[in-house]
Amino acid sequence: MARVGGVRAGVRATGAVLAVVLGAATLAGCSSTGGKRAEERAAAAEARGRAAVSTPKWTFAMVTHSGDGDTFWDIVQKGAEEAAVKDNIDFLYAKSDEGQQQAQLVQSYIDKGVDGLIVTLAKPDAMKAVVAKATAAGIPVITVNSGSEQSKQFGALTHIGQNESIAGEAVGDELDKRGKKKALCVLHEQGNVGHEQRCAGAKKTFDGTMQNLYVDGTNMPDVQASIEAKLQTDKSIDAVVTLGAPFADTAVKAKETAGSKAEIDTFDLNEAVAGSLKAGRLGFAVDQQPYLQGYEAVDLLWLYRYNADVLGGGLPVLTGPQIIDKQDAAELEKFAERGTR
Repeated sequence: MARVGGVRAGVRATGAVLAVVLGAATLAGCSSTGGKRAEERAAAAEARGRAAVSTPKWTFAMVTHSGDGDTFWDIVQKGAEEAAVKDNIDFLYAKSDEGQQQAQLVQSYIDKGVDGLIVTLAKPDAMKAVVAKATAAGIPVITVNSGSEQSKQFGALTHIGQNESIAGEAVGDELDKRGKKKALCVLHEQGNVGHEQRCAGAKKTFDGTMQNLYVDGTNMPDVQASIEAKLQTDKSIDAVVTLGAPFADTAVKAKETAGSKAEIDTFDLNEAVAGSLKAGRLGFAVDQQPYLQGYEAVDLLWLYRYNADVLGGGLPVLTGPQIIDKQDAAELEKFAERGTR
């Protein structure tokens, strides 16, 4: 397993995982026997589709900047839905990759009087006013995935995700370890501040040269053609970094068609990426644990409604980055296959 910031990165607990453990311990009581029985009751209740708590039936809504067909957000949503079952929550989900439409969806949930909101801030300027409206209406807000810098300023309780600049720096360090000299960073969503931070972070720590390539992420043939053209015209590119799991396989195809020897690396993990890592088609992936982001967002909103608890002390609750390579993929593949990694 690779090291990130001097710490051995692998399948290890983060602050957000600790919250799950602490929450389970609180419900279970002090004895080990009682804890085991409480966990068994919770698991059985969830399996039957019933809550493991006795709190009121609150309604939480999540609104993300996901585009259609992005498997990353399927994993986030799955985590949120499973936490909602446990916490006796009615869970609502909506998405739009257009900032103004995302804000309108949030406003619709404010009008419905939901008991909690989970939002992403990929395009913070479009979201600032509506998040302020939610907090003014007494609706607690948690931000996930993107917008860690703006979250507290906008009035959210906390932010759950990875620091995108730090994640990018980890990529630059990993490329250096692999001896790469010229890299391409492929940005698939215009205006996404998190994507810009990832590439900027990678460029900061990478000893070689890195160039940004902007593509239309809603058009995979265009993505492939753009990467292919770049690799054909510049044979010195020895690494391509995509910013989302669905784009990794497209980059592999572009590499093969262009006759390039560049290593393909990616942000985020899913079943396809795990398989490609295991097969050696990808060099490494940066995992930010999307299931954990969705699960913890619901769980922390529930804790706030139930007990006025706020995890993180005003600082973001980090779920990544973890550098995943071929060796790690074999261990994580079974979780990716069930849609939780």
